[in-house]
Amino acid sequence: MDPASPTSRTLLYAVARLHYEKDLSQRQIAEQMQISTATVSRLIKRAREEGIVRIEIGEFVGTDELAEQLREALGLAHVAIAQSAPNPGAMAAIADPVGQLLRKTGLGAGSVLGLGWGRTIWEVIQIGLPQIHGVTTVPLCGGIPEAAAHFQVGEMVRLAATQLGGTPKFLHVPYLLADETRKALTKDPRIRESLELWDRLDTVIVGVGRPHGGASSTTDVSLTPKDAAIDHAAGDVLLRYFDATGRRVHWQEERMLVAIEPKQLLKVPFRIGAAVSGAKAISIVGAARSGLINALATDTSTAAHILQIARAE
Repeated sequence: MDPASPTSRTLLYAVARLHYEKDLSQRQIAEQMQISTATVSRLIKRAREEGIVRIEIGEFVGTDELAEQLREALGLAHVAIAQSAPNPGAMAAIADPVGQLLRKTGLGAGSVLGLGWGRTIWEVIQIGLPQIHGVTTVPLCGGIPEAAAHFQVGEMVRLAATQLGGTPKFLHVPYLLADETRKALTKDPRIRESLELWDRLDTVIVGVGRPHGGASSTTDVSLTPKDAAIDHAAGDVLLRYFDATGRRVHWQEERMLVAIEPKQLLKVPFRIGAAVSGAKAISIVGAARSGLINALATDTSTAAHILQIARAE
């Protein structure tokens, strides 16, 4: 193929975009474009040599330094950061920061750890939590009617207890209940025992929800309230919504939630938010300002997005 031909240039740009923008491997590109991996390798090299691809190395900022910048910008007590990883491993990559934060909490025999739901928490637990024997784990909400694994808070509580070397406690009620039903169910001693643990929590790990898609959204899962009151919310923690300043945003059926109350959550000494993604940067800012989290486990890419927002204000 003539290196100067339009076809050759088009192929160079196509391969460069697939490799550097779409993060495809040389083998994946070869399969997709039906060329050899040797040809892909040569094209990638030519793309760099001809200036189609320019690789710049920015000033290095270590994760400890970045964590300190983020802690000061958000007014948090603790921040731990992992190097960003490509999807689908981006969420699992913050298992180490979550473990670092858990070790700082002083959890031990007799301590109580509360868990929320979410894809990030699920992925972190798949990697594993550090062993801290004698900890009781408890869900921070009732059961959610979604099939996906990352909504199964009871299973996450069980797995976390196994990894820590502790004891799980469960909450066998739906996440939404009418007042009369709630009053009846909370008389059950097993349910009451789990609910009372919310007043004894030493640490929680919660996800941070992204900005709400709006009352007419077709992309939100069924548990997301279809309520115009939260159309402009920056995000949520356990369906407790807030705006970018941290001010609470209430929705119509919020009183039906079977979830830890914000006033209870604010009394927990360590409130760890686990979240990644530039799309959630504004949500994390709002969560920190609301006080619903006072510690954060995230990655370098998300941290950069958060600092950009904080410094622009």
